[in-house]
Amino acid sequence: MSGRVVAQDVVAKESVPPFANTAVDGFAVRAQDVDKPGVELEVLGVIGAGHVAAYQIGAGQSARIMTGASMPRGADAVVMIEDATVLSATRVRCNKPAKVGDAVREVGEDVRAGDVVFKAGEVINSAGIGVLAGINARKVSSYPRLRVAMLSTGDELVIDGSTLRPGQIRESNLTMLASMIEDTGCEIINLGIVDDDEERLEVALREVATRCDAIVTSGGVGQGDFDIVKIVLSRIAEMHWMQMAIKPAKPFAFGKLKTSDSRVVPIFGLPGNPVSSMISFELLARPALRKMMGHTVDLRRPTVRAIVDAPMKRKQDGKVHFMRVFGRFGEDGRLHVRDTGPQGSHQLAATAQANGLAFVPDGQGLAAGAEVEVMLLG
Repeated sequence: MSGRVVAQDVVAKESVPPFANTAVDGFAVRAQDVDKPGVELEVLGVIGAGHVAAYQIGAGQSARIMTGASMPRGADAVVMIEDATVLSATRVRCNKPAKVGDAVREVGEDVRAGDVVFKAGEVINSAGIGVLAGINARKVSSYPRLRVAMLSTGDELVIDGSTLRPGQIRESNLTMLASMIEDTGCEIINLGIVDDDEERLEVALREVATRCDAIVTSGGVGQGDFDIVKIVLSRIAEMHWMQMAIKPAKPFAFGKLKTSDSRVVPIFGLPGNPVSSMISFELLARPALRKMMGHTVDLRRPTVRAIVDAPMKRKQDGKVHFMRVFGRFGEDGRLHVRDTGPQGSHQLAATAQANGLAFVPDGQGLAAGAEVEVMLLG
């Protein structure tokens, strides 16, 4: 349930707490009896959590009470154990005066029956799960987690750990994207590597579309002669092929595949270079998947203005460059960033050290001391 978006208002049917109880260990008293230090009271008994006293606290009386226990009738304050001196099993001296309500948690102090505890569109976090349990909200209407199918293509990719043959490389995109998709709050249907075979790819795409909510592909969306993802999707889906003015992640595809039961499944076609794949997912696929799960705010990761600590050089090419940076807060209270190393779209190792993406506008780059907008990662 954590991370899910509420679809309908959640109204509390119970109050929290459901009864007046003590916030501390001590002695339940009548505040009017303890109007000055040194007052001695009779102790009628001990009240533990989960128990209710059968007696009422009268003038000159008290009860030993444990944290969370129900306040006895007649008592309206609690003297902390640290502010009392136990004289005997039936006698206590209160060393500080008490006021009405001292250390008492009143009925509904946290939540009152009838309160709207979550509005439609709000996200349930870990504390929210505790709130739902506390009001006995056993069924809550929420947007489901998306089932996202993912696959990669390429005869050169090796995923089983075997020895590489000439021309082969180890698959990394699916492993990386699986973590990113899970972080978005989705469930994964991992088809693994599909051979560069049109018929096999079409069968795989049509079949998985019947049991998922979205499809993410990696590779095969560029201009190459062997980009079979583009060939197959152009034939079976309504696709939009894009060349974006950003670096990395220039090629990107989005489309809709209609299933045999007339559902429409969105397709996000990511480029094959690992850094390009990561950035295009962050900028385009992740916000869309979150919106599909009912999120209306914070679709993208937060961005902040940061100070460049070392020059960020680039060439003018008509594109916005997304440079991988590491940032930390300085003594001035500002976020300071520097790049993490090589910025090639194939160089994932430097990206693994980054905790942000700096949006470097077209031009010759940024000098030390300049400001830059940074998207925070993780």
